[in-house]
Amino acid sequence: MAQQALPEREARLGRPLGSGGTERAVTGVALLLPGGGPTGIRRPSPVTALAVRPLAARLARAGRAEGLATHVVHYRCRGWNGAAAHPARDAAWALEEVVRRYGDVPVCLVGTGMGARAALHAAGHPAVNSVLALAPWLPSPRADGEHPDPVKQLIGRRVLLVHGTNDERHDPDLSYRYAERAKKVNRDTCRFEVHSDGHSLHQHRAEVHALATDFLLGSLFARDYARPVADALAAPPPLGLRMPLASGFGASLRH
Repeated sequence: MAQQALPEREARLGRPLGSGGTERAVTGVALLLPGGGPTGIRRPSPVTALAVRPLAARLARAGRAEGLATHVVHYRCRGWNGAAAHPARDAAWALEEVVRRYGDVPVCLVGTGMGARAALHAAGHPAVNSVLALAPWLPSPRADGEHPDPVKQLIGRRVLLVHGTNDERHDPDLSYRYAERAKKVNRDTCRFEVHSDGHSLHQHRAEVHALATDFLLGSLFARDYARPVADALAAPPPLGLRMPLASGFGASLRH
């Protein structure tokens, strides 16, 4: 069936959090890419953007002293829509808009669910320094009739995938397989497993947010990673791709 034409509307960046809303110079940007569904050309529900606001605010607070600006990307439509990959295109637009606004600054793409897939697809943009994919939707090629999601665009980026082992919406085994392929072309790839947690990662939200913060600050601003993150990046498969997120992670970290 032919893909229905997308209504004329534009993606947009949400209001900046952190240094982007002050006179402080912006030296790095976090782009938050919300979740969505496989199909749909209607406008996204506001709930999807609201769902990533707590993490966006956490990252903005943690990176304010470093000059971090944080934006939540608002898509044109709510679905991925097959080969059209609308959220990935919107992420590419958002990266161009960041360059226009802030100049040559490094960007970390932070996506959840469908937004994580968009972040991984858009990682080849020259501004992208790192990608954080939370509970990524990475469908089996046999399921949607497409080729496997590409990984070569991740070369030269720091990449972290995080997945709950009890995620019943997006298969964690598929994210492991993707991470395995990514690790072969980009050694700076790792993956953490949140044992007993589901798709929303609510059970260990504090640890997940602490992990995200540590990874972002280490990637964008050359801070030292926490020991588990550094170990995961350095470890060969499968160890570095099945790193357990310890209960209480981040409790002793300054950020």
